[in-house]
Amino acid sequence: MMQTLAELIIAALLVLGGVFGLVGSYGLLRLKDTMQRLHAPTKASTLGVGSALIAASFQSIFLQGVLSWHELLITIFLFLTAPITAIYLAKTMLHRHIDPATLPDAGKGNVWAGQDHSADTSPKP
Repeated sequence: MMQTLAELIIAALLVLGGVFGLVGSYGLLRLKDTMQRLHAPTKASTLGVGSALIAASFQSIFLQGVLSWHELLITIFLFLTAPITAIYLAKTMLHRHIDPATLPDAGKGNVWAGQDHSADTSPKP
């Protein structure tokens, strides 16, 4: 009974991971601009691959009786690095494609993150 329940949970996590991967791939192809396309694969990698890694961890714990540190470390690394990578890609897109003058007001005395060019001494093209 316990083994059947563990197998059902593992199968559900694998199907969930596959669904997230499919939806993320579809979103990457169908969304219209860079910021929207950035959202789809980050969710697919975080939730899709994360679900598969959690399923692998459950399989080693419940069915083999061994705690596998590999899956746990990969999951932690993935959950920490995927959002940070998305932030840096978004900031790069903002710096390359958005004119700071077109951004809405960020508030009294504030600037948009990464858009403060007051101390910029580099020559303008």
